[in-house]
Amino acid sequence: MELFSQIINETNDILWTYILIVMLLGCAIWFSIRTRFVQFRMLGEMIRLLGDSTAKINGHEKHISSFQAFTISLASRVGTGNLAGVATAITVGGPGAIFWMWIIALLGSSSAFVESSLAQLFKIRGKHSYIGGPAYYMERGLKKRWMGILFAVLITITFGFAFNSVQSNTMSAALESAFAVKPWLSGTIISVLTLIIIFGGVQRIATISSIIVPIMAVGYILLALFVVLSNIDRIPTVIGQIIGNAFGWHQAVGGGIGATLMQGIKRGLFSNEAGMGSAPNAAATAHVTHPAKQGFIQALGVFTDTLLICSCTAFIILFSEEHIGNGLDGIQLTQAALTNEVGSIGGIYVAIATLFFAYSSILGNYYYGEANIRFFTARRWPVQLYRILVGGMVMFGSLASLNLVWSLADVTMALMSICNLIAIVLLGKYAFRLLDDYLEQKRKGIKSPVFHKERMKDIEQDLECW
Repeated sequence: MELFSQIINETNDILWTYILIVMLLGCAIWFSIRTRFVQFRMLGEMIRLLGDSTAKINGHEKHISSFQAFTISLASRVGTGNLAGVATAITVGGPGAIFWMWIIALLGSSSAFVESSLAQLFKIRGKHSYIGGPAYYMERGLKKRWMGILFAVLITITFGFAFNSVQSNTMSAALESAFAVKPWLSGTIISVLTLIIIFGGVQRIATISSIIVPIMAVGYILLALFVVLSNIDRIPTVIGQIIGNAFGWHQAVGGGIGATLMQGIKRGLFSNEAGMGSAPNAAATAHVTHPAKQGFIQALGVFTDTLLICSCTAFIILFSEEHIGNGLDGIQLTQAALTNEVGSIGGIYVAIATLFFAYSSILGNYYYGEANIRFFTARRWPVQLYRILVGGMVMFGSLASLNLVWSLADVTMALMSICNLIAIVLLGKYAFRLLDDYLEQKRKGIKSPVFHKERMKDIEQDLECW
């Protein structure tokens, strides 16, 4: 196990230090410039589009609505990355890591727009809903099925196995800290509940997510805002601490600006998933009149995740900075900080919030894997086997060490992100054309733009649903 952990850590150092940080920031900057910072100038449109929340039913074919697709992707985004991931970033990289989480969210939301618009453009019709994602736009857009299969395997391993083990690890740690529940017991209960839901299919996942996500997100934000407002006089100091540490001006924790930047981007990517290639799988299922609509909505998801929820957690921890560096890490650091602010109820609330955050993430993560298994095989047994293995990895995560599950997640996340970023750079021109088409229709006074594949004659034969 020590050798395995060493190999994983060394692989992480190579991937993140020399490859992924450059690719993530490079693509985010390029897409921001090329779309004229769509993530900022179209913010009002993003919020308005959430109103397209009624699922359409044509005959016996059920479609996932824009709002449901948003909640499925948010279910995966909003999870332990917002509570445990932020704490880990601060522990290892110092307060400045939060600054780089903000940067990767602000710039990376343009990558989210591009990848989700492409997923809508190249989606296909499934049995009960639309299906799509990076594997599909790699096959149909790039004409590289092998690349699509590679991505499908990587995302299945990353989300179904690695990320779900992180979720259950954090959940069991929180429950043990707050209620003294043994990890094996919490792991068993969550595994059983997960299997019950995932054998119900994507429609059940959409229903559960659309109920859980808004409740848990709003509840946590309200509590965090209460803590922030109670300490409003300390906000300038905390912001100064974050910015100062971001550039190494007064480094207090971690190994300098390199560690700070790397932790911020790592945990930011784990949390908001911009450019990773995961959210497009949910974006493709939505029933919309124009592909750009899901691009806008998924870009909004990045803001919701990082700028709101992650920032709330960071402020709570930094208000109680005496807990940093005293041996606490992950979710237990967040629990200690909140307990310091609101009393013992704080640790209990974080445990309950983590239960909802992590459980909804497990469901969203599972769906990404299933959608991509169906990309390379139509047989039922691989999906059934995958469902059982997901339950097993949820159990494994509850019992494994914190460092092991996070390191494993970092490696698989890096590999799938590299694969997806290459694809969206090559296909980005189509997303830019979709944006131009959408804006042109809006300028003509069309309230709800409609896309027809005849507008892209060069790839018309590859667009099944338009």
